[in-house]
Amino acid sequence: MEGLMDHNLRDILTRVGGIDHCVTEFVRITHQVYPSRVFRRYCPELDNPGELRGKTAAGTPVHVQLLGSDPQLMAENAAKVAELGAPAIDLNFGCPAKTVNSSQGGAVLLQYPDLLNRIATAVRAAVPAHIPVSAKMRLGFKDKTLAITNAEALAAGGIQWLTVHARTKTEGYKPPAYWDQIARIKEQLSIPVLANGEIWTPQQARQCMTESGSDLLMIGRGLVAVPDLGLRIKADHGHLQHDNLSWQQHLQLMYGLVPHLAHLPDKAQTDRLKQWLHYFSMQSIEVRAVFERIKRQRETAAFFKALEQAIVDVAAQPPEEGAFAAYQHKGF
Repeated sequence: MEGLMDHNLRDILTRVGGIDHCVTEFVRITHQVYPSRVFRRYCPELDNPGELRGKTAAGTPVHVQLLGSDPQLMAENAAKVAELGAPAIDLNFGCPAKTVNSSQGGAVLLQYPDLLNRIATAVRAAVPAHIPVSAKMRLGFKDKTLAITNAEALAAGGIQWLTVHARTKTEGYKPPAYWDQIARIKEQLSIPVLANGEIWTPQQARQCMTESGSDLLMIGRGLVAVPDLGLRIKADHGHLQHDNLSWQQHLQLMYGLVPHLAHLPDKAQTDRLKQWLHYFSMQSIEVRAVFERIKRQRETAAFFKALEQAIVDVAAQPPEEGAFAAYQHKGF
């Protein structure tokens, strides 16, 4: 999740728990083998000492994700990041962004199964055998006709598991996600297949597992919106006991970002905080009400003063459920 899921947010979310491994923002590979400092900027966890090398402070492994179209360059950069201590390498064939696709990266490559295979094969050959190589793809670029062909091409390249986002590039992030299409892919592969897309609640996770036939999930936006979603899903399946975090506790987590934003101008700080608040508001009627009250604040001190007052006011007079239903209907 470019521009959002950096190491600071990974640290906060993995401290909450319920996450088995996480993946960096993609490193775009274009025309060179990057120096070590580039990979360390995307994944500072590579510099953690001892047993925490390549892991968050909570001990969660961080897989480094690469995006590009040149098999040899992808392989050489993968070898470099493996030397730095990455627990695993992930290949991005799912990003739908126009700027990425126009430079021959991400989901646009789903039109070329042979190229997918050559990239996966080259990376797998360049990375030591004990370090897993995985890939993420969508169901296709314009349509789903090559979904199984692409999945088989990647599996034949030697990856250890495949994550499938259950929509095409042209479908973007618009609901629904076609989880049943993942089942068709899973039937053809002998490697694990992780299901991804439109998982915001334990109920949706359960439905996704049923329709996809996979008990392995990859969650992006849903986990940003509900930081304890991983714990809620595991509790729903009887794997642990968990008392759901309240909306106030979710907002308290946001304060963990503040020290890491101090070097930024006020507007940049509040923009980043409002970005996370927006995700919170997708799944909480109370946070949505808070967000509406503070979203125009640009100066940091005024932002937090308004935030604290809004939390008190909303707790004292909760909004009505109907307003949240209308908000969801808008497509947020």
